[in-house]
Amino acid sequence: MAALDSAAVQALAARLGPHFTLGVASAAFQIEGALSAGGRGPSGWDAFAAKPGSIRGGHSPAVACDHYHRAPEDVELMRALGVDSYRFSLSWPRIQPDGTGPFNAAGLDFYDRLIDRLLEAGISPMATLYHWDTPLPLEDRGGWLNRSTAERFAAYTAAAARRFGDRVAHWVTLNEPVSVTLNGYALGVHAPGHNLLFNALPAVHHQLLGHGMAVQALRAEAVTGAVGVTNLHSPVRPASGSVPDRLLARVFDLMLNRIYADPILLGHYPKPPLVARPWFRSLGRISDADLATIHQPLDFYGLNYYYPTKVGAGRGPAGYPAGRPEAMLKVPFYLAGFPEYDLTGFGWPVAPEHLGVLLRELKDRYADSLPPLYITESGASFPEPDHVTGPVPDAARIAYLASHLGSALAATAPGGIAEDVVLLGYYVWTLMDNFEWAAGYSQRFGLVHVDFTTLERTPKDSYYWLQALVRARRA
Repeated sequence: MAALDSAAVQALAARLGPHFTLGVASAAFQIEGALSAGGRGPSGWDAFAAKPGSIRGGHSPAVACDHYHRAPEDVELMRALGVDSYRFSLSWPRIQPDGTGPFNAAGLDFYDRLIDRLLEAGISPMATLYHWDTPLPLEDRGGWLNRSTAERFAAYTAAAARRFGDRVAHWVTLNEPVSVTLNGYALGVHAPGHNLLFNALPAVHHQLLGHGMAVQALRAEAVTGAVGVTNLHSPVRPASGSVPDRLLARVFDLMLNRIYADPILLGHYPKPPLVARPWFRSLGRISDADLATIHQPLDFYGLNYYYPTKVGAGRGPAGYPAGRPEAMLKVPFYLAGFPEYDLTGFGWPVAPEHLGVLLRELKDRYADSLPPLYITESGASFPEPDHVTGPVPDAARIAYLASHLGSALAATAPGGIAEDVVLLGYYVWTLMDNFEWAAGYSQRFGLVHVDFTTLERTPKDSYYWLQALVRARRA
């Protein structure tokens, strides 16, 4: 691919500071497979995926990329790629199958080996403690609707910290609690498959409480790495200038962004507009002690950005796309489209300029309470063949990554719209094609193509683009 040595790659590399981290990210449930191997217990996602109709095409996560058995090969791919860091997740049910009681030696050993291999390859480990795979016995007792899950999460965190705390450079407590709440407990399209709408809000508080307890556990174990959390954020805009659209966009901004970040960074929940307060009553009365636990000092804040959001009042115009979750028909708003943008394979708008806008909004909202940031996920799925025999061109992904990284760098550079934001790094989602939750294997985000029949890995053009960028940055 001739463009790998192009002036554009060189120019982008020249904008990267000497200590800026370039990394790739993954999640245990999406790549490991080996769901019953080595003493791993079932998770809520295993149970959800086994229900007919839950996963597109009836796809199973049982094998996924078989990373559990192929980790050396995958670390070698990252070593050849040249990235600074790998963000991966620890599987809670692999380490503690029941979510309580004994810890699984084979599971701990697996991550021991993975971390050591990363360090030997010169790759800094960023470990996420929870990326959606709740041990099934805990899910059966209510999952994140049950306050005790936060306590169990803290105990699991302490065990991970004792085992890996001397080698993990960065710890992420939770990944996207908003996605767990909205998709899993409110809309039922992800595990555990509940359709509770606003009655899902206790899952917000218990995840945030688990985050705070996990930070305390990491500090108590004196881990040497930095400690943070990762949230999905999206700038929310009204579909029009009408009062209902503006009001409901404000409410959705609370649901999507502020209800998670405000307690962590400011120590309190945001106040919803008066008309919307009944929708938030299931949060109940929050004690000062809980808020103090949630509001722990952080070394960094992880930002996952994929696309902006537009909200309109009502159920949407005539011909509004079908296929939205049934529960969404019961709320007084809809998510409008962005016809001015190209779309990814998931139908998400490609809008890199909104990343800079989001960084500005976060700094305006949290000021000095906003820690240094890592963009812990950024990437896109595009249609690609299931089987390949040669190079895998993916120019759209290269354009996506270059434009989003470029937007973040421009926004945070001197004179940029978010020049006062400290941006430490950018992690591509994802290293390789994987089990994309309810979409099964239908969406390919990877820098590396995976043939899910043979499990053969084939680097795509975007892999070589990132490799060239890393090399140009170091030249």
